[in-house]
Amino acid sequence: MRVKICGITQPIQGKTIVSLGATALGFICVPSSPRYVTSEQIKAVIEQLPQETDKIGVFANSSKEEIAQTVAETGLTGVQLHGDESLEFCQQLRQFLPNVEIIKALRIKDADDFDKAKTYTKYVDTLLLDAYHPQQLGGTGKTLNWDTLQQFSPDCPWFLAGGLTPQNILEALNKVNPNGIDLSSGVETAPGDKDLSKVGELFEKLSK
Repeated sequence: MRVKICGITQPIQGKTIVSLGATALGFICVPSSPRYVTSEQIKAVIEQLPQETDKIGVFANSSKEEIAQTVAETGLTGVQLHGDESLEFCQQLRQFLPNVEIIKALRIKDADDFDKAKTYTKYVDTLLLDAYHPQQLGGTGKTLNWDTLQQFSPDCPWFLAGGLTPQNILEALNKVNPNGIDLSSGVETAPGDKDLSKVGELFEKLSK
């Protein structure tokens, strides 16, 4: 199972988190976010990482040109679209970035959103389901209703996100069977500052 730790801002933390077991790191490329990092900051982290680590930039309603430029400047291997990106946008971005993983994140509010999520599977590589929040795009600490996700089986791999912590991860995975998990605020001391003991605790739980 893929394990993505999102909202990385510091090179040493990124390197340590991968050594503990993370398969992917996420970098927030949304200027309004408290976890925002510049291309230079992303590059500084990526330079410390093993080649096989997935390096995912998180964007929200950015242009294709902006996303492609950030990928070129940093060496990101994937982009996560966390805004209101349309099916058409995802299709065009795929042509722009043929060798980069495209992840579409959807904030799940009700059952209709599951159907909406499935419409993206033809145009992206991976889905990510996050908890809905009216103001924030992610990192809210709110969990999804895992019971409603038991029947979710899209035609592409997917990440479970939304309020996951070392304390609740096993309960979540007992109910839901995602291809990957994504944690941010659940392993932090403050936005963008990861708590390495919590990250260690997460991988301890996952190894049981």
